[in-house]
Amino acid sequence: MAAQGGEKPALRKPIFVKVDQLKPGTNGHNLLVKVVSANPVPGRVRPGGPASSSARAPRIAECVVGDETGSIIFTARNDQVDLLKAGATAIMRNAKIDMFKSSMRLAVDKWGRVEAAPEPASFTVNEDNNLSQVEYELVNVAE
Repeated sequence: MAAQGGEKPALRKPIFVKVDQLKPGTNGHNLLVKVVSANPVPGRVRPGGPASSSARAPRIAECVVGDETGSIIFTARNDQVDLLKAGATAIMRNAKIDMFKSSMRLAVDKWGRVEAAPEPASFTVNEDNNLSQVEYELVNVAE
């Protein structure tokens, strides 16, 4: 339904999901998570590439994030690395599940947002239920 005249369309309230509801190959998730740990991934220098390219190499960190239902590895890129320090609480909008070596990773690309939560999370992260430790196998179903 288009807005008439000068009216603004009503914005939909985001629906937040819990970490244990995440499934492989899904996207569009909104989550409130707490960062358990953040480990920078060393940048790779391409052989034969210009020496100045290391200045523009993407900064990547693997962060264990989660809520009271479970945890998952989040791949933080560039500016997201600064927001996601251990103990921080973050809101992830339009997050997606990437598969890496048969396990799930949470990621937010250019179509999503990672922002600091206005207040710290009141929950403790359930690290026993780490969804990134579950191994998945791609099965082709014959029609």
